Amino acid sequence: NYLLGVGRADCTGPVAQVPLMGYANPDQVGGGLLTHLYSRAFIVADPDGSRRVVFVSADIGMMSQRVRLEVLQRLKSKYGDLYRQDNVILSGTHTHSGPGGYFQYTLFWITSKGLIKPSLNAIVNGIVKSIDIAHENMKRGRLFINRGTVENSQINRSPFSYLANPESERSRYSSNTDKEMVILKMVDEDGQDLGLISWFAVHPVSMNNTNHLVNSDNVGYASYLFEQEKNKGMLPGEGSFVAAFASSNLGDVSPNTRGPTCVNTGESCDNPQSTCPIGGAAMCMAKGPGNDMFESTRIIGQNIYLKAKELYEKASQEVRGPLISAHQWVNMSDVSVELNATHTVKTCKPALGHSFAAGTIDGVGAFNFTQGSVEGDPFWDQIRDQLLGEPSNETKACHKPKPILFSTGEMTWPHPWHPDIVDVQIAAIGSLAIIAVPGEFTTMSGRRLREAVRSEFDSQGTPNMNVVIAGLCNVYTHYITTYEEYQVQRYEAASTIYGPHTLSAYIQLYRGLARAIAMNTTQDLPRGPEPPFFNMLDLTLVPPLRVEQAPASKMFGDVLQDVRQQYRAGEVVEVTFVGANPRNSAENATEHNFLTVERYTNSSGSWQAVQNDVSWDTRFYWTKGSGGQSNVTIEWHVPAGTELGTYRVRYSGHYRKRVALINTTVVPFEGSSSAFEIT
Repeated sequence: NYLLGVGRADCTGPVAQVPLMGYANPDQVGGGLLTHLYSRAFIVADPDGSRRVVFVSADIGMMSQRVRLEVLQRLKSKYGDLYRQDNVILSGTHTHSGPGGYFQYTLFWITSKGLIKPSLNAIVNGIVKSIDIAHENMKRGRLFINRGTVENSQINRSPFSYLANPESERSRYSSNTDKEMVILKMVDEDGQDLGLISWFAVHPVSMNNTNHLVNSDNVGYASYLFEQEKNKGMLPGEGSFVAAFASSNLGDVSPNTRGPTCVNTGESCDNPQSTCPIGGAAMCMAKGPGNDMFESTRIIGQNIYLKAKELYEKASQEVRGPLISAHQWVNMSDVSVELNATHTVKTCKPALGHSFAAGTIDGVGAFNFTQGSVEGDPFWDQIRDQLLGEPSNETKACHKPKPILFSTGEMTWPHPWHPDIVDVQIAAIGSLAIIAVPGEFTTMSGRRLREAVRSEFDSQGTPNMNVVIAGLCNVYTHYITTYEEYQVQRYEAASTIYGPHTLSAYIQLYRGLARAIAMNTTQDLPRGPEPPFFNMLDLTLVPPLRVEQAPASKMFGDVLQDVRQQYRAGEVVEVTFVGANPRNSAENATEHNFLTVERYTNSSGSWQAVQNDVSWDTRFYWTKGSGGQSNVTIEWHVPAGTELGTYRVRYSGHYRKRVALINTTVVPFEGSSSAFEIT
């Protein structure tokens, strides 16, 4: 028996004017909300509460070092030494539709317009609050593990890189992606459901880079379905059951199962350069199984949910045994790796290759970069040398055959552009070992890492460990490919920032952690060099919040375009209001609901909320006008099986008004559509 606690808290942050984090597309700025983002926390403790492990999966692009350092500071001031570097794992789901701006390294400032405090604070507060809720609700319970295969939900988006791995290795696997899902089921001692963690390798990029609505993508939809199922009768986002669909070794794994086609001609562009005869690489995009990105998100999310549900219901293998966690900080730009008795190699200072700028078939890059470039481009190299400085010969040689586009490890203004100090961490819960990795391992990299860690446990007398990789943990260091994949220099390899021997270095480091856990010598592990905590200016290009106006003879919340009188299931209810900047609300409330769909109940003569903006059936769009004016349009996509009756859509927001010469204040307001019938 363990003590178990689960918690869920909002971490959405500002849904307008903030760049979305993931595709590095400067035009992809938030303009509304499809569903909220959540931090989901799970605490497992010994019966006496002395030893603990915390696993957090948050609906964000990736964990950042800044977020982790701030969360751990907050936990320390609140709980002393209970929650620490070694026993708290923070993982991002890798949605590409969440607000950016929560990083301390300069490279990430470029695409997310600097450091955005409201975004950083929402994530830190949400994570801490989810851990608080889990901490306050600890009860005796049991853990079960199960695993199974998920079909029709992924493709390898760099198959030509994968084919560079040795044939003898590839022949051991039936697929070029990892189709296995591992789930951890949590129940209390009476068998009541508490929560679920699923680990499955797929990119949450069913929503593409034309999307402007904040959402948690396919894995978030899976969480939503599971939580709706278990928290019957509650509004979306409410209820005590928590279901996390966490990331794994998803580096080269896309959910866009129809594969890459040329947007302009419709022919396949599944070639080593992912390029089209007309229009080049910029035209090569992968499509999901649905008719549009919303439908694709639901199809992939539902596939994942249904498999998790089946595995949860059938889970019978109980997890028992001690809780041990191991953590080190490592300077990843300077690790010596012993490949064999005679051969030692080294990692490199961080740098990004030319193909980094090409992007992927899930989100293409800019200009005329293509994947698989092992040659530099004199034009871009010259611009780079003028603006940012030329890479040193040492860095060039270390990264070969990668042609360096940005030598980020040698760029330090106004802060370093990339991390040197990286977290490596493993937490063991009985027979389950969670490897917390600081980035995106490809399919084969993940297989090699799991195998190495498992064999280390075996050889130290701890056989039959269930080893899972939790992706995007603690600090973001882009991708980790195999040495062979690195030679091909597609996007993932160009983004393997510590050079060709990055994976070998991690395998060596994680073996060391596994050995310490198996031999119970974690207290002897060197802590390693502490990461920096930059004293950061609030430097941002996000526009400041200004005083707002309603149009002449209108009030905030007035209806500009009303609903029709009746609708059927499958139709879209739409209403437009005089709106205000949603950032006003995010900065004044942790869990603001911008909208509710309400149904009139005759018996009580009152309106009852039946949907909110957490629901995947509602969409909230904000459109900025001129002169401090803006509109809000709310859509409700009426699902099949909706109860017939009288409904209305309500909008609540905050507008900013002037008080005195320089001060402004924020005023709440509400609006409502006319009543309409679902027939």
